[in-house]
Amino acid sequence: MSSKRAIVRQSLPDAIASDIRERILNGELEEGLTIRQEALAEEYNVSRMPVREALKRLDAEGLVQLTNNLGATVTKHSLDEIGEIFDLRILIEVDLFRRAIPAMTPPHLQKCEEILEAMESSYDADDVGKWGALNYDYHSALYAAANRSLTNDVLHRINLQSDRYVRMHLSVMQQRDPAAKEHRELLEFARAGKADEACDVLTRHIAQTKKNLLRLMIDKRADEDS
Repeated sequence: MSSKRAIVRQSLPDAIASDIRERILNGELEEGLTIRQEALAEEYNVSRMPVREALKRLDAEGLVQLTNNLGATVTKHSLDEIGEIFDLRILIEVDLFRRAIPAMTPPHLQKCEEILEAMESSYDADDVGKWGALNYDYHSALYAAANRSLTNDVLHRINLQSDRYVRMHLSVMQQRDPAAKEHRELLEFARAGKADEACDVLTRHIAQTKKNLLRLMIDKRADEDS
């Protein structure tokens, strides 16, 4: 972490937190890594105060764990915790999707279609970072008509924990066509008002991601331990 990084200075804590968050989600700052306030302050060419505030925000999001107010460690979840994250996604997202489908209007469906097309383009371009971000936007758009703001707040926090693992999974997927097909099916079933079929696809989609990801993490951590 030696090179200088440019940031937008409209709000230093927000800008720094946003940049560090993205570096965690894209895997640049790996789980378990200790990051020091002094090093970050030098890297962003700021005082330690905005860095401290940024780390506090990321600590509240669960992406880092503050250490004696001097620095932070990128949160490293156990395999059981990773599995739990995806189990929670199934419980919450399936409920939201089932509530959303009967309330979807043409503008809701159009927004989903636009995001899906952008996601399919990023998939074809092998742009994992963009695909990962659009994946969150797409799922959020699918559930928007449910109008459940408190549930969405909970899901947002859970998705912050799952996003980096999803991106890690996307980066090594050998066969991405099934996932792309399922994303298209989610919208087609929703458009047809077939809530049961749509929710079945969503459940399988998240469960398969969980299964593949846990296999990946087991191998990754075995390599690290050896």
